[in-house]
Amino acid sequence: MEEEDFKTRLKSAKNKAKSKYSENKEPSTSGMGQAFKMSTELVAAVAVGTIIGFILDNWFGTKPWLILIFFFVGVIAGIMNVIKSAKKMQKK
Repeated sequence: MEEEDFKTRLKSAKNKAKSKYSENKEPSTSGMGQAFKMSTELVAAVAVGTIIGFILDNWFGTKPWLILIFFFVGVIAGIMNVIKSAKKMQKK
């Protein structure tokens, strides 16, 4: 009898643990981690845009125009990524 009681309590505890795990599928991140992610997205977009502009400028010989154009394209893309990430975080 004591053994059956233990088995039912064990089964109940396992079910509770499973339900808690299924509710929290995505791990929560700290505010510092989220800020670092967003700043990295912004910097990466600007860097990629500037590098593309630099390569195209060297290829076409149009310095500094394409660097400037792609720099601003990178800034716009980075800001859009940050806004999209912020909206996604706000939904959670």
